[in-house]
Amino acid sequence: MALTRPLSKLLPKRPLLPTHPHRRYLTSPTSQSWLRIHPEISSALKSNTPLVALESTIYTHGAIGNDLNLEQIVRDHGAIPAVCGIYAGQATVGLTPEEITTMCDQGAKKVSRRDLAYLVGQGLCGNKIHGGTTIAGTMILARAAGIRVFGTGGLGGVHQGGESTMDISADLTELGRTRVAVVSSGVKGFLDIPRTLEVLETQGVLVATFADGKDQKEVDFPAFWARESGIKSPAVVWDEKEAAAILLAQEKYGIETGMLFVNPLPKEFEIPRSEMEEVIKIAVREAEEKAPGNENTPFVLRRIKELTNGRSVTANKALVRDNVARAAKIAVEFSKLVGGNPVTIGMASGSNATVTQQSISATKAEVKSNNVEKPKADHTVDILVAGSVALDLNCDYAGSGKTVSPALNTSNPASISQSVGGVGHNIALAAHKVSEENNVRLCSMVGDDIAGSTILSSLSAAGLDTSYIRTLGHEYPSARTAQYVAVNDAHKSLVLAMADMAIISTHSFPNYWNSAVRASKPKWMVVDANWAEHDIQTWIQAGHKHNAKIAFEPVSAAKAARLFPKPKHHHKKPELGLFPHPSVHLSTPNQYELQTMYEAANENGYLDTHNWFPIIDAFGIMRGAREQFVDIAGAAATDAGIPVQSVNLLPYIPTIITKLGSNGVLLTTLLEKNDPRIRDPEHARWVVSRSLSDHPTVGGVYMRLFPAAERVKEGDIVSVNGIGDTFTGVLIAGLARGGEVEELIDIAQRAAVFTLKSSKGVSDEVAGLRAKLRQIVGKQ
Repeated sequence: MALTRPLSKLLPKRPLLPTHPHRRYLTSPTSQSWLRIHPEISSALKSNTPLVALESTIYTHGAIGNDLNLEQIVRDHGAIPAVCGIYAGQATVGLTPEEITTMCDQGAKKVSRRDLAYLVGQGLCGNKIHGGTTIAGTMILARAAGIRVFGTGGLGGVHQGGESTMDISADLTELGRTRVAVVSSGVKGFLDIPRTLEVLETQGVLVATFADGKDQKEVDFPAFWARESGIKSPAVVWDEKEAAAILLAQEKYGIETGMLFVNPLPKEFEIPRSEMEEVIKIAVREAEEKAPGNENTPFVLRRIKELTNGRSVTANKALVRDNVARAAKIAVEFSKLVGGNPVTIGMASGSNATVTQQSISATKAEVKSNNVEKPKADHTVDILVAGSVALDLNCDYAGSGKTVSPALNTSNPASISQSVGGVGHNIALAAHKVSEENNVRLCSMVGDDIAGSTILSSLSAAGLDTSYIRTLGHEYPSARTAQYVAVNDAHKSLVLAMADMAIISTHSFPNYWNSAVRASKPKWMVVDANWAEHDIQTWIQAGHKHNAKIAFEPVSAAKAARLFPKPKHHHKKPELGLFPHPSVHLSTPNQYELQTMYEAANENGYLDTHNWFPIIDAFGIMRGAREQFVDIAGAAATDAGIPVQSVNLLPYIPTIITKLGSNGVLLTTLLEKNDPRIRDPEHARWVVSRSLSDHPTVGGVYMRLFPAAERVKEGDIVSVNGIGDTFTGVLIAGLARGGEVEELIDIAQRAAVFTLKSSKGVSDEVAGLRAKLRQIVGKQ
């Protein structure tokens, strides 16, 4: 028999305040970890760092592709993403990309409120089932962890004819009982919007739509793919700060219902309401005939995709990305309102639930004596090096006879030595050794293991400040102290190397790093390419924000491309700054790293922007430039493309110093309009072009080959490890004291020769160049 009463009258009213003010959403963990929280999330909860919950069904059951990049969008807007789900039978907040991939590959159940205990209980019995959480399931896990804001696509709602079928999404009742602010583009457009809003009203859920510049009376509750539905929004919110204030007020009063902040999709992706209404009618009618029950919604969505020629999917992707970005902004504003007070984890009103032992251990690991949670602004530094520190193992082939290289697929005799290295460490140590006047600080990470302890002791013994070295405990995945193994031939030339830098490339603490740069205010900052792409950008942006000069050390041909990552969205142009406001001021690649950087920049659109072309045109380099390049750099370097590659990268990196081994180094630099070298007869042969255009800042291009400081005999070579790092460290030390690049290259090469003759990553003899450096910078 059909029900004729309004749907909302069939659902019970919920009390305004919780009946049990001290209840918990999940029992506090004892011996069993009922909620696994990723260490980064745990740390963020403790420090009031903005967090945004994300659902996992969008990956495990989604139909809009796997290129959403939601986690990075959250980070780009100042918050930390926390993907929620059930991994191998364990409720998890902060799923890793690898775990999500495993869930998708192995299959995952869809998890709402009713399914949560079932899957976790199965896990306790050894049946390790994966589960992608819906909006309702994600809200429960987010609330249990203490995360206030959740960004998603579209909410479930009341289906057409729901007054008869009682087909009502669990998302609505979850909003009525779980205090999480959900940011979505309303409900799926084919649902019954008026009855959905009526149910939410009955549940005591605030529904507020962002005005996006409209007058309050003109703001509709959106229809998902269309910005307007013809139904006025119950409430209006003007910006993220106002939304955060509302959320804080809800929390202070202990009101346990959720909130729905509705974000209309971007205008450029909207499908007109009139068109969508016709499409939805067809899809819903066909679904009633062909897809009853649980198959209804998937069928409708597939049919809408077909009828709109895929435009519905494009709109869906755009709106979920926009919602996640807005959620991050709300989380940031909420964090500001809280004013630095840490959250209480897993809290229902008046409760103080604990997190898992794993999370507690992670927090302890971050406050060990050699770490600080937020770097103190005790004093500024001259040079901040953001890079790797590692335990180096050098294996020099020691075979007899005429054979100089180790044989493959068998054991070889060798002389093996151990030292502390890592590109970041070597650069910092070289800068520290060559200049007592410079205050140098290394920012890096080590594991809580013997190798990590060895490194920290070595740094302290060398006089380097370790306050910015973080120690990560075993509860962090891939938290082994970085190690580098070099296999050299009998002449000490590198045959192959193996590097485990996962601790650097896997873990990301952007808020900590921003604090480090803000506290230290360095003159120069060196960023090495061992970091992940997004972390390199984070370091560079932090340095740029605090007026530091940035040097990029490419590390290796494989990693050099990380400076020029592929834009995450097709329509998005690269964001690396160009001259006269470059993000990177200097780089010191070898010729192979330079080639990789050039190829990455070219392939990923950096050499095809409207800001790059005017600078290149202003150089005024003519077709006959090859003769100049050969005259300066030599035929071999020119044939290898080194001058051309350098010139093409100058708009992004105005000074490029390419290390050519025994052939010296090639300096290529972009001259400003008023640079005296343009008209100085002593420099005339190295000015390969002068700007003939009316460009306001470009003066020309300067290219100069500096021969090797010394020809080192094979018998004098001890190890090639660290020679390039020593060069860069000494160069930056001189620049930080006001020196000029051309005057510093020779002393930097001499320091590199000392390291070439040493078993250490940086030779102790580098300290003997202090007087020479003082003399050089004193003349300028």
